[in-house]
Amino acid sequence: MSRVNVAFAGGGTGGHIYPGIAVREQLAASGRLGRSLYLVSQRPIDAEILREQNLDAVATPAKSPSLRPRALLAFLSSWGKAVRASRAALRDLKADGCPVVMVSTGGFVSAPAVQAARVERVPVVMLNLDAVPGRANRWIAGRAARVLTSARVGNGWTRIPPIVRSAALPPGDAAACRRSLGLDPELPVLLITGASLGARSINRLMLELLARMPGAFAGWQVLHQTGDSDGDALTKAYASAGVPAIVRPFVTSMGVWWGAAEIALARCGAGLVAEAWASRTPAVFLPYPYHKDQHQRANAMPLVEAGAAVLCEDRIEPAANAEDAGRTLVSLLADRAKARKMREASLALGPVDGAARAASAVLDVAGLSGLGTGGVDRVP
Repeated sequence: MSRVNVAFAGGGTGGHIYPGIAVREQLAASGRLGRSLYLVSQRPIDAEILREQNLDAVATPAKSPSLRPRALLAFLSSWGKAVRASRAALRDLKADGCPVVMVSTGGFVSAPAVQAARVERVPVVMLNLDAVPGRANRWIAGRAARVLTSARVGNGWTRIPPIVRSAALPPGDAAACRRSLGLDPELPVLLITGASLGARSINRLMLELLARMPGAFAGWQVLHQTGDSDGDALTKAYASAGVPAIVRPFVTSMGVWWGAAEIALARCGAGLVAEAWASRTPAVFLPYPYHKDQHQRANAMPLVEAGAAVLCEDRIEPAANAEDAGRTLVSLLADRAKARKMREASLALGPVDGAARAASAVLDVAGLSGLGTGGVDRVP
């Protein structure tokens, strides 16, 4: 059976790595995957994710572009090095004699990797995950053999459903997931996450709410993924408020957490929106406040428009957030009937099988037979 070797290009956050892992899972399940590797950044989070998954990685010296003089100089000086590192990895994959395809998931790592693919004559499948494409994806789109998008954007790109890895899918019902975490299976769970790097403003919002109105969390249990900051303070705050809580800086197997949750408070990067969609978890979304294009707001809109999520503004300061997003959250905690209606509304969003669709596209580009996942929509 013919196989394809695949280089996944994207890093810097879990949101750029996990979609590649999801597509790799589908390719491996098809029996058509040969070798694979991940072209990522030198940030510690990339190494941690891939080490946990036992996947091969090449940490390229790619840097994020910026108009600040030092950062711009670092980006320019790193470009050639990142292209050369990516070319070497691609030549290694080509040495097997199997067809080679690059899957780009966006971000600053992907642009020099795609340039390397152009030089090495390796076709590229681009996965656009955000509703507002970033600079890298806008550049890559004109250089890719196939462009797939899980968001409603234009440009004639091929639309697929959201992409979610298996470890982010609930492995059982809520009671079973809660038991596996050592929680009371009968009590509802609030999941809080700022994605792989955490979200400090969300952490501090929770510290503010626990200090102001600890009674609002009576009868609830909490799963809180914090990133590297505020973990000790939050652990103490939950204990002082008498709220059973599991606080972790980073969580690999998010599916158990999503399966346990009745409500989520979260950032709305494309990955988290896809996971909330896949698990049918009602969410209060707080978009990252420092993006000029505010693309996280656009990411959340399919769930908001369906009635499955609420969108608030991250006002950054804890007191201001407590008056806005905090009151929205507390109101939802007190109205579980509304949360149930939001969960029911999410059922109309449809299946989350974008990883299988993307894997089929990779096989098609490699000249191999697809996975038979059905048609895809063209976005006008």
